[in-house]
Amino acid sequence: MRTYFPSKGEIPREWWVVDATGIPLGRLATVVAHHLRGKNKTGFVPFLDTGDFVIVVNADKAVLTGRKLDQKMYRHHSGHPGGLYESTARVVLNDRPEKAVELAVWGMLPKNKLGRRLFTKLHVYRGGEHPHQAQKPKVLRLETPARSAS
Repeated sequence: MRTYFPSKGEIPREWWVVDATGIPLGRLATVVAHHLRGKNKTGFVPFLDTGDFVIVVNADKAVLTGRKLDQKMYRHHSGHPGGLYESTARVVLNDRPEKAVELAVWGMLPKNKLGRRLFTKLHVYRGGEHPHQAQKPKVLRLETPARSAS
């Protein structure tokens, strides 16, 4: 018995649009990474790009739970001595919410050539508009967590 591997032209690609309004950042990133890798398809192969394109709109309305706004730190280094830059999640979500979503999704993708190729299929926008209407994206619905009535 032979194992079936889809060739490049046989992999169906779809476009999905996700509204991040009121969705926790980690849950959003999990679903987006899942679709970028193609794990939602029956023909998933771990070492091939079988995933879809994902558009995230309203990135500025994604939320962080608990005290992550003030405790979560985003760090990067310039490569020079003393070149460590730190900022809290509150600052990053206010200034560049697209970057916060991209970093969350990037952390859930493989760290190799495949992961870098998958990451190029992610498009994140601050507001509700995007320039990909010609691709006729389907809406990917995520449920907002139920708020407890206190």
